[in-house]
This record gives sequence, C-alpha cells and structure tokens, in this order.
Amino acid sequence: MSRLDVFIDRMVSQRACIDFAVQATSHLSGPVFELGLGNGRTYDHIREVVSGRDIFVFEREVASNPASTPPEDRVLLGDVRETLPAALARFGATASIIHADLGGHNLERNDQFARAISPAIEPLLAVGGLMVSSDCMYFEALTEIEIPENAVAGRCFIYRKDA
Repeated sequence: MSRLDVFIDRMVSQRACIDFAVQATSHLSGPVFELGLGNGRTYDHIREVVSGRDIFVFEREVASNPASTPPEDRVLLGDVRETLPAALARFGATASIIHADLGGHNLERNDQFARAISPAIEPLLAVGGLMVSSDCMYFEALTEIEIPENAVAGRCFIYRKDA
C-alpha cells in the first residue's frame, strides 16, 4: 500500500469517525477538544459539523491555514502533557468529544506518546463522551467501540466513557 493510500485511508476514517462521534454525542453539551491543530483541516471539519458546543484546540504553536485557525480564546497553547491537566482543572470531566491526530511517521514514537498522554485524556471526557484518535490509545476506564462501516480498520479508533 502506498503512502498516498495510507493517507487517504486515514483522512476518510477521520472524517467518518468524527461524524459518527458528533451524532453519537449530540445529546451532550460539553466542549469538543481538538488535540493538535496542524493545518487546521480536522478543526475546520469539526467546526462545520458541530453546533451548540464550544471547540477548544490544544497546540504547541499555531501554524494553521488562516481559514482554519480558531479564535485565540479557544486555543490552549503549550505541550499537551501540561495543557491537558490544566484543562481538567478548568473544565472538569465535561468534554463530549476529544479528537487527536498527534502522531507522526514514526509508529514506535507515536505509540510511546499515546501511552504517555492517555492518562491525561481519560479524565476529561463526560460520561457518554467519545475519544476519536488516529492512534491506538491506552485507557483504563474507556471502552473501545466499533468504528463506522465507512472507516478503515486500524486508521482510526473510538473510545467511550461509560461511567
């Protein structure tokens, strides 16, 4: 499989899983957290499909396309290992959706990073909230659920907080 095919599978899967998460959590009013802004493509999509919920972006440095840049008061700047615990103090367990596409091209490094940040992500979700990730995550109390039919297995993962 070419790198282009892998990229296309990842993008199709992200969109399918984000759309699924937005519908499945429509009864929740808590904020949506986007971990990693990058160029702003997924933020822009989330902004299009989510209504009635605040969207906050966690990023080290904003370098997104100007058309996909969130307002300054919706950006939590810094390393997520520091900004996630600060968000817990600020928001509590209220997030309806958390989306993360933080990994790079080094799969071993992605896995190490996922293991490091999973404990900081887990307590942010509201009961019924969903975590959508491009990488396998390591949660103690979240349940991995089936991805939508139009997503590609292994390219996106969804976890739910049941209690």
